[in-house]
Amino acid sequence: MIKNPILPGFNPDPCICRKGEDYYLAVSSFEWLPGIPVYHSKDLKHWELYTHVLTDDTAVDLKKLPSSKGIWAPCLSWCEEEDLFYVVYGVMNSMNARYFDVDNFLITAKDIKGPWSEPVYIHSSGFDASIFHDDDGKKYIVSLEWETREGYEKPGAICMVEYSPQEKKIVGFPKRIYNGGTDRGCIEAPHLYRRGKYYYLMCAEGGTGYNHCVTMGRSQSVFGPYEADPGNPIVTSAPGNSNERHNPDHLKPEYYNPDSILQKSGHGSLIETQTGEAYLVHLCARPFVPELRCTLGRETSIQKMEWTKEGWLRMKGGGNLARLETEESGLPKTRFPQLPERDDFDSGQLGIQYYAPRIMPERFADVHVRKGYVRIRGQESRTSLNRVSILARKLTSVHARITTKMEFVPLVHQHSAGLILYYDNMNYINLRKYYSETLNHSALSVIHLENGEKTEFLNTRIPVKDVPVWLRLEINGRESYFSWSYDGMEYKRIGRIFDTTRFSDEYCHYGEFTGTMVGLTCADRVRHEHYADFDFFEYQTLPV
Repeated sequence: MIKNPILPGFNPDPCICRKGEDYYLAVSSFEWLPGIPVYHSKDLKHWELYTHVLTDDTAVDLKKLPSSKGIWAPCLSWCEEEDLFYVVYGVMNSMNARYFDVDNFLITAKDIKGPWSEPVYIHSSGFDASIFHDDDGKKYIVSLEWETREGYEKPGAICMVEYSPQEKKIVGFPKRIYNGGTDRGCIEAPHLYRRGKYYYLMCAEGGTGYNHCVTMGRSQSVFGPYEADPGNPIVTSAPGNSNERHNPDHLKPEYYNPDSILQKSGHGSLIETQTGEAYLVHLCARPFVPELRCTLGRETSIQKMEWTKEGWLRMKGGGNLARLETEESGLPKTRFPQLPERDDFDSGQLGIQYYAPRIMPERFADVHVRKGYVRIRGQESRTSLNRVSILARKLTSVHARITTKMEFVPLVHQHSAGLILYYDNMNYINLRKYYSETLNHSALSVIHLENGEKTEFLNTRIPVKDVPVWLRLEINGRESYFSWSYDGMEYKRIGRIFDTTRFSDEYCHYGEFTGTMVGLTCADRVRHEHYADFDFFEYQTLPV
């Protein structure tokens, strides 16, 4: 069996495609770079982090964008006729007053690892844009047309427009084609497919929260009209009918289903194997209960599907409740090396697992200047939306131990470096070494930022020598705390126990679609040049 989620942690809005015997799955990255992670599999069970699509932070400028903006819902496809990969992605610039100002772009590459073409601007009509390659060579862009007018159902309708690859622009204006296959409202995430005489329009409905689902409609004409699948929704965490067209809120916690581990199931993408099996990847989340807080963010799961004789898509085995386990494919099993628990920074290049908010990690993290270390140059405060030095990886379990060994000599009080648990620039905890003018000495202390309110726990501040120091973060379900050591053997606790659940979509007020990260950080708020050296970074998931 395949166990879900297949991609734990911050891996939302999956889109899958196949080229030959290889499967590629792209997910959203929001304000984090490199952008648009792509995972690879040959059997739909075992996955590896394979590449990233957006690696130039001058071509995709995310600096100063608020948290949870940036790169939304990429559509990854492979056009067999052209032997060409396509990625359509949106850059969400603002959600002020619910206007949702987004710019949608298209890029192509012969190889999934690039190089990718220069971005082609498509439109700014709405988000979750995706491309459909029709059998006759025509191409279409489907997206949610975001509605701002009073008296109209919000957030809007699915729209479509033809795209001309020769002219590299859309043909005319997007046309509204579909208002949904249920009354859950909040339609989004359209993907168009063709099978036999029908065009199938797969969408998400109910909002990307606890009433989320995958629905389907079909038509014999690409522009519709589309008839709704009578069995909608086809995958969800909240079976049953609900009329929420009047409610534009995406979260809807009242639809939490205690009978399901995988909550928020929706935003699907369909693939057919070379042996004719059908699978659907979809977004999901696993909240702390009863708070309904998803510290790991929105994750990716997979379900085996089958086509009925009437030409509708159904979960294999019946029902529509997203399952923790689904039947394996008949494809040959292929395992891949997984990301290492411990990185000693000996490879000569920064690992593929590392991300930074709004800028590429290479802007401040150097693995060449001192062999066996990563040197992190300090920049602005961790609250900044501009240039912040946080080298992070995704938290994939709420039972984890994160350890590092740091060499750092702060010279002024604006110098600090250490270990961080980070949801966004307004929500983090940071065990940091800094220069204390009160103590006239280097010191360790913990800073906590909760929805923008900063607390420095001065009562637990301690002076430390300017020698190598080990720093550790323990995440034990609901409880998270720091400790430190001079020898890596005997650790001393520092600071209080923090509530892990608060680092979540639901609790954080300034961002709501990403997930918790853990990492190394350095700040120099004077000259942006002082640095810290880290000997290793160890991320261990622990048994429950």
